[in-house]
Amino acid sequence: MKKALALLLFLTGSIAFAQSVNDYKYVIVPAQFAFLKKPNQYNMNVLTKSMLEKYGFVVFYDNENLPAEVSDYNCNKLYADVVSNGGFLKTKIQVQLKDCKGNVLFATDEGQNKEKDYQLSYNMALRDASKSFDELQYKYNGSGISVERSTIKTTNDGTTVKKEVVPARSEVAANASAKETLFAQPISNGYQLIDNTPKTVMKIYNTSTKDTYIAEKGELRGMLKNDNGNWIFEYYVDGKPMSEMLNIKF
Repeated sequence: MKKALALLLFLTGSIAFAQSVNDYKYVIVPAQFAFLKKPNQYNMNVLTKSMLEKYGFVVFYDNENLPAEVSDYNCNKLYADVVSNGGFLKTKIQVQLKDCKGNVLFATDEGQNKEKDYQLSYNMALRDASKSFDELQYKYNGSGISVERSTIKTTNDGTTVKKEVVPARSEVAANASAKETLFAQPISNGYQLIDNTPKTVMKIYNTSTKDTYIAEKGELRGMLKNDNGNWIFEYYVDGKPMSEMLNIKF
């Protein structure tokens, strides 16, 4: 009887978590996590954003220009955080989704990895933690708080006219631009992208997500992903999120 009651309480709690998270469409990812020393260190912020997008959230960085429907009200979105609980011998991290009051609505199981290389260890631990989102089965239910963006104008005859204001484009989208065609050549764990010279412009490395790669372009590190047929390279420059649209032939 006690075991049955405990199981019922566990299932009820799990459903409550899922329902509360499903009320939210948007998630904000910080440019820098508290346990790291600089923005997007070890590519963790870009990877976190990409992971959340994979599971259906609409994700923005906290230092980019947000659309009006997102920025007008703090409580219509979730805030992502990655917490490090690791020690000297093992990397341990947890992904948390919080509401505007700081309440944790969802937390992953602890992702762990023993690799000595920090970049690889944190990336693999994040991938391990992300498995909890498979169990969450997130799906936005449309019942979250939405803010209608409009202005009211009174005409000379005393009638009122309601005019919708078009949301601002994000800085990341605005900075995207088309480039020359790059050609993908297979390497052991991904591809190198070459131009017509031919010269290697970028190297991209496979991830567990289809059409999503860890990318290196000179000193820039970020993510390359396919967004509705367009290849987008996302990265940071001086703590600010940037984006490039690339033409790639595989």
